[in-house]
Amino acid sequence: MNQKICRILNISVITVLVLTLYNIFVALKLTHTFDCPKSTTTPSRRLVRQVTPVVIKSIPVVRENISILNINLGRWDNSLEYRYFDNVFVGTRFIELSKLHKTCLATQSSLDKIYSIIQVAHHWDGPISLAVFGSGDEEFNNLFLYVTYLRECFPKLKNKVNFHFAFPRKNAPSKLTFNATSLNHLECDNPHGYLLHLTKSKQRKRFMRWKNQDVYPQNHLRNLARKNCQGEYVFLTDIDVIPSYGMVDLLDDFLVKDNCGKKLCAFVIPTFELDDRVRFPPNKSELLRLVDKGLSRPFHQKVFIYNQFATNFSRWQSSREDGPHVHISHPVTNFEFLYEPFYVAKDTVPAHDERFLGYGYTRNTQVYEMFLAGYEFLVLSPIFTIHWGLQLKKTRPPWRESQNTKNMKKFKEFKRELLVKYKTNSSKKQPNVDVGFVLGRG
Repeated sequence: MNQKICRILNISVITVLVLTLYNIFVALKLTHTFDCPKSTTTPSRRLVRQVTPVVIKSIPVVRENISILNINLGRWDNSLEYRYFDNVFVGTRFIELSKLHKTCLATQSSLDKIYSIIQVAHHWDGPISLAVFGSGDEEFNNLFLYVTYLRECFPKLKNKVNFHFAFPRKNAPSKLTFNATSLNHLECDNPHGYLLHLTKSKQRKRFMRWKNQDVYPQNHLRNLARKNCQGEYVFLTDIDVIPSYGMVDLLDDFLVKDNCGKKLCAFVIPTFELDDRVRFPPNKSELLRLVDKGLSRPFHQKVFIYNQFATNFSRWQSSREDGPHVHISHPVTNFEFLYEPFYVAKDTVPAHDERFLGYGYTRNTQVYEMFLAGYEFLVLSPIFTIHWGLQLKKTRPPWRESQNTKNMKKFKEFKRELLVKYKTNSSKKQPNVDVGFVLGRG
């Protein structure tokens, strides 16, 4: 009898130990720091230190969403060159967040950079409208597949982001061949690695052809993303520009006040480059500490200083402890044509002109029109945005210069049209517009 009791007790103890060890293993598996293999490239390492995903070994594909997109429908842009699909994947809380917050973040991307939306969604707690571009069967299908992967792996992204798709008429996909089985057994801890797997095919040259032939329509996508926001204010960014922590709530508190009156205002968010080796700064004082150490600097300071020069970073940096609330640091008083700030404004600002395709004269022309229309640019503090990597001119690919040159020729006509359109403001001091040295603008 005693032997039976002892045997039962021994089995119970072993069972408890096994269950305890299993629970510890599961807990560690679910909460381990998001890290990628050594083979993963630098951009992914920037992401992995910032985001902890839920690891899913077998992704449940949302098959019913596939039928939403019929590539023979959609709507055309004004030139009939690009077909749009609005609200293909709507974030589960997108509408709720649009009512809760005053500002919607609008951005755009192609397949090769879309993984940055993971960190954007991790930092931005409000609604996000994202327009994505693909051309041809392979790229467009991979784009659709990768977006599905991201939505299933990252709950914050699935909750907040409203996805819109676009492709060119001249290289339209013939059909949507969504291979759902390719997502089976994928884990979520290496999103950039999975992206590299999708894009390293035998048709790599054809896949990347948009850089030379199917030119990336930045301004079309900016307009598409912005006009699918549902709030009063829009924060229009590029996909790889990451907002500081808690920005949407801080903006809510700031925008509820009448900070502009009857004037036309755009609230500039200072943008900095950040060395890949450091962590994302949690606040302004930490960012300025990194600036002091040479690990951060104003955006495009080395590549093209005029891009952000009018923000007057020296004045913004002179106040190191600004407190927890967003306020106006100073107005932009030395506006230049080449100025390309990232700003928050009411969704009544002029649209981005869609004659400018690819890189060059895309953002600065829209900001120039705002200036002629009478907008005042006001720099906010202590919030900021970050672009990963300290940029150098030698990293710029040659195809960007070719696209920039083509857009430079279109600018003269654009400027003449604006001066006629805003002739009532012709007495306003005009910024110097020397288009002869603007190579490299985007």
